[in-house]
Amino acid sequence: MTILVTGGGGFIGRSIVRALLDRGEQVRVLCRGDYPVLREWGVDLRRGDVRDPDFVAAAVQGCDGVFHAAAHINLWGAYETFYDVNTLGARHVIDACKQERVPKLVYTSTPSVVHSGDAVSGVDESAPYPSHFEAHYPATKALAEREVLAANSNALSTVAIRPHLVWGPGDSSALPRLVARAKAGRLRMVGRPQQIDTTYIDNAVSAHLAAYDRLAPGSAVAGKAYFITQGAPLEGPAFINDMLDAAGLPPVTRTVPAPLARLAAALAEAIWNTFKLQSEPPVTRFLVSQLSTAHWYDISAARRDLGYDPAVSYAEGMVRLKDWARDQPW
Repeated sequence: MTILVTGGGGFIGRSIVRALLDRGEQVRVLCRGDYPVLREWGVDLRRGDVRDPDFVAAAVQGCDGVFHAAAHINLWGAYETFYDVNTLGARHVIDACKQERVPKLVYTSTPSVVHSGDAVSGVDESAPYPSHFEAHYPATKALAEREVLAANSNALSTVAIRPHLVWGPGDSSALPRLVARAKAGRLRMVGRPQQIDTTYIDNAVSAHLAAYDRLAPGSAVAGKAYFITQGAPLEGPAFINDMLDAAGLPPVTRTVPAPLARLAAALAEAIWNTFKLQSEPPVTRFLVSQLSTAHWYDISAARRDLGYDPAVSYAEGMVRLKDWARDQPW
């Protein structure tokens, strides 16, 4: 059995690859860069872009299932780039699965697809897609998720997994960004402490594999999306400071009022848009919303349908993260 993982060089994708290999699966990876560790693991590495439908079709050919984790996840950039990678890329994967008669597609989504900027407290998967998004990333991921779920059929079973704030050893996104901001003196808490959910990487991966194993025409998981978290919300500042502590950095003690931070973000975005600056603004409205509003989710559906249980606790995950981070060149 051969399983394709798109975005297999990224944090979640690479972790799914490792888990599949540990189960004895044959794994093929579609990614843009060259990742020596994947070659060392013995995967079938296909370098290319999900924006190329012919390349995607060639990568999917001969596979028994697909995990689509490739995405453009930056906080800033041209809408066209986000749309082409996140939305059209997902469409190309769907089309290739249909063309090559692949029976299973597991899509890595995000809870941000239901987050318009307001607080999200304890919602389940019945929460609707908002009519407005504060950033291109969630907007284009929502479009992609809709297409993935709509593609569910007797020929192709699909499911979307929405892990929230994934962290842990091997993190190539959240923690490095946090460390960079802290070292540059650009990290502040925003507004009053709010409850948020997070997901340790091994738990996120186990949810993906559980969905894959249960995916079949007419199954309970087919055509559905699932929130995945630790199942125990905590205050955002505590999580940020625990992450910084794992990286050997002091805690953040300064706080900016949420209205002031939102004003600064709006001004920064206006300047960057006006002058078409290619760099990332120091702050964006999406980032302010993520830092200043509650966002935690009901994972009852994942527990029921996927048999999901966050096996690695928050405390144990932080111990593992600290052990890994100790050897990183921060």
